[in-house]
Amino acid sequence: MNTTRQPMPTPPLAAMFDRLLHPGVRGRAAKTVEAFGWFVLLEGLALLFAPRMVAGLLHIEIAAGQVVDYMRIMGLLAGGIGMLYVVSGRVNAVGFAFASLLDRPLVPPIMAVLWYLGIVPASLALVFSVQDFAGFLWTLSAWRADEGQSV
Repeated sequence: MNTTRQPMPTPPLAAMFDRLLHPGVRGRAAKTVEAFGWFVLLEGLALLFAPRMVAGLLHIEIAAGQVVDYMRIMGLLAGGIGMLYVVSGRVNAVGFAFASLLDRPLVPPIMAVLWYLGIVPASLALVFSVQDFAGFLWTLSAWRADEGQSV
């Protein structure tokens, strides 16, 4: 018995841009991934354009001007991750949603270690941990609801 699977054909770019603008029918999990992405994208923009304000909200002391530059770089990276989540949710990328279910629960223990080692301030570790784990639980519950509908 031949168990090899043929790869899915790659859709044209124009079709993908159309799906991005007009997502159509998507699962609940994809919608949670997109919403999480918008939240992370907004955080990235805040870090990029208002790093001192974000530092003040998180009670992080900025001792040197170079720290502001590093926060802006973090904002750029967070914005890129947010965009990946938004696009993946809009195009109903089930594989990405599944990958996020594997990745996001790792954030709290990693943040705990970074905080314990004095690398990350407690406020930042707490915000990232709560945000990622809450997003994980939200997507997991949506995934389970999607599973119940497909049976």
